[in-house]
Amino acid sequence: MKRRPSQAASPEPRPNSKRAVFLDRDGVLNRNIFYADTEAYESPRTRHSLVLAEGAGAALRLLAAAGYRLILVSNQPNAAKGKCSRKQLDQIHARLVEKLAREGVALDAHFYCFHHPDHTGHCDCRKPSPFFLLEAAARDDLVLQDSWMIGDRATDIECGQAAGVRTVWIDNAEGEAAPGSAPARVAHSVLEAAHYILRAANRPPLPEPRSCNPPHL
Repeated sequence: MKRRPSQAASPEPRPNSKRAVFLDRDGVLNRNIFYADTEAYESPRTRHSLVLAEGAGAALRLLAAAGYRLILVSNQPNAAKGKCSRKQLDQIHARLVEKLAREGVALDAHFYCFHHPDHTGHCDCRKPSPFFLLEAAARDDLVLQDSWMIGDRATDIECGQAAGVRTVWIDNAEGEAAPGSAPARVAHSVLEAAHYILRAANRPPLPEPRSCNPPHL
């Protein structure tokens, strides 16, 4: 069994929260990058190429203020494919944490699958497997039926549905076909997804918390 152990990303999680928003990374929190060698939009391969998606900081601040734990769940097979090193993947994550901190928000936890079936064989943690969602729920006593998954790929929606959370698919016009299983909502950005989640929870969007620093892309 191959899996990546969970890694806490915030020193001060919301201790009383029993609900979470699980977030894919690329195409949701940060922009995908078009690479000429593959002629496709892909994950950033270096820390300097990571750019936050528009509205990502505001979206996470709204969800955190509403009491949702923010948990990143992402497939990151570029090292397995030989496109970058594991060190570079760690640097990219550190860059994401840094940029979110500048926006006044932090993740409560992050889970990465670094495997790829064509290069490392089968694993239990690669989406669409709900492995990491179930692990987070067991560890933090989360109520999955009150939780959400936001992603831009069909595997994100399938993962969320398999775990029993509600789902929002981000249609970012980067070539990913609509998921076969209908999500609860289609949005065009993570900020739009956040507003929908707050409305669905019968909780109107809260006033946008002011960041102590200006947005950084």
